[in-house]
Amino acid sequence: METYNSLKKKVMFPLLGISILALNSPSSALADEGGVSFWLPGQFGSFSAAPVSEGWSLGAVYYHLSADAESSREFPLGGNIVAGLDTRADLLFLAPSYAFSDPIWNGGQLSLSITGVAGQVDVAVDSTLTRVDSTTATRHLSDSSSGIGDLYPAATVRWNSGVHNYMTYAMAGVPVGEYSKDALANIGTNHWALDIGGGYTYLNNDNGREFSGVLGVNYNFENPDTDYQNGVSMHFDWAASQFLSESFHLGLVGYVYQQVTGDSGKGAKLGDFKSSVASVGPEFGWLMGDGKWYLNLKGYYEFDADKRPEGWNTWLTLSAPL
Repeated sequence: METYNSLKKKVMFPLLGISILALNSPSSALADEGGVSFWLPGQFGSFSAAPVSEGWSLGAVYYHLSADAESSREFPLGGNIVAGLDTRADLLFLAPSYAFSDPIWNGGQLSLSITGVAGQVDVAVDSTLTRVDSTTATRHLSDSSSGIGDLYPAATVRWNSGVHNYMTYAMAGVPVGEYSKDALANIGTNHWALDIGGGYTYLNNDNGREFSGVLGVNYNFENPDTDYQNGVSMHFDWAASQFLSESFHLGLVGYVYQQVTGDSGKGAKLGDFKSSVASVGPEFGWLMGDGKWYLNLKGYYEFDADKRPEGWNTWLTLSAPL
């Protein structure tokens, strides 16, 4: 069987702008203000630290989210407190990226990318609580938003040493997307954010087995419209897969997300609000066009959520050279 080792010089695996996708949570109901992080878990998958083909490439990702929380759970959202949360999102991310041919930092491969997003988000809540004593003001509200989201520039450096591959990355969230303080559903986040981390990929050259893990830390600046600052969070994405032929591999993916400091600011009406969640699911990948095109489908089922909606999400990724 032709393994990844014999294909790797031909393969255009997803660059940082695809596999890290700098995805913001796809609405204001999906920031820490609504119990879910700016960082969207699952952005990394198989081959995250493996070297990529030099030059320009384009990544496209279709992302679908379905998540909810029972009515007994309260979340800060848009300057209010809401009870019960039901969110659906369909988003398209486009990420042009460039991998340099000249090595840096002891043989590392530098890649740069910028990611844009557009799509639709639907949010519903069971009730809105606006006073400190949690008096119910309105019930069963819903909202929908469609348009353009924030921008996410990112950089990564990768190193290869036989079966071992290492990487480090940095990503920023630039709040240029559509946002309204009074809306339940938003495409933009209305605050800056930074995320840094590192990862490892093991590729067995003889049997085509692979394992990847990426650990990152996220810092969020304050939302000036709500006086709310999301806490610092840590996230770990992992994937393990096996090539069954020269063009097809399958495996498992998962993530663990943990907020390590509480939310703050005048708008943090629920005090030390920390969220966490874990997830696992299947992954399928195909190499096409002599390995220059890469198609990946993965899904995550969430569990053990705390102060956060939980559900499932799917990612369909296509990477191609330009």
